[in-house]
Amino acid sequence: MIMEFIISLLLGYVIGSFPTAFLLLKKVKNIDITTVGTGNVGAMNSFEVTNSKAIGILVLILDLLKGMLPILILNMFSLNDFSFLSVALMASIFSHCYNPWLKLKGGRGLASAAGGAALIFPFALVVWIILWVIFYFMKKDITIANVAASAMSLMVIVTSISTAIKYAFPKPDSEAILVLFTLGMLLIIISKHTEPLQDLFESMKSPIRKN
Repeated sequence: MIMEFIISLLLGYVIGSFPTAFLLLKKVKNIDITTVGTGNVGAMNSFEVTNSKAIGILVLILDLLKGMLPILILNMFSLNDFSFLSVALMASIFSHCYNPWLKLKGGRGLASAAGGAALIFPFALVVWIILWVIFYFMKKDITIANVAASAMSLMVIVTSISTAIKYAFPKPDSEAILVLFTLGMLLIIISKHTEPLQDLFESMKSPIRKN
């Protein structure tokens, strides 16, 4: 059991750490994505700094695969216990967000989380998307929508855990495992939004100070 957890952890971490956006932009545009735009190593910043939809979409697909591949590989080798799969996905998200090859710079983890969640916990993904749309139309800000949807998703899942567990594949051994997985995944994502949130709040304070 311990060995399976270690394998799952390492597999997810290695796959998630592959710096797709960094390598792609360096190769195609000779751009160090960590030093331009928001510095975020993900699809949105890739699109914004290159003004290329093709590059943005390609990075998005590759980041989705970062979340999916560890799960697919573990399934191939019959390591398809929910605990193993969830550990692999969280490790992949973590190393994508805090990339060891880029001095712990990375993306925000949303695409990788979405890719993996689509396979093992689609309920969480659907809830997150619905909440994101609601918060985005309320606030018209992507960062606020990302954080609010992530925080509220956990609350929805906890309060509807008996329903949520029906849409986890394979079924977790307990509701606690599902909640801990969701909490871990969303905390990693939220941790990558603290800086943009601070910048947003500072920009909101500036007009108030002037008045």
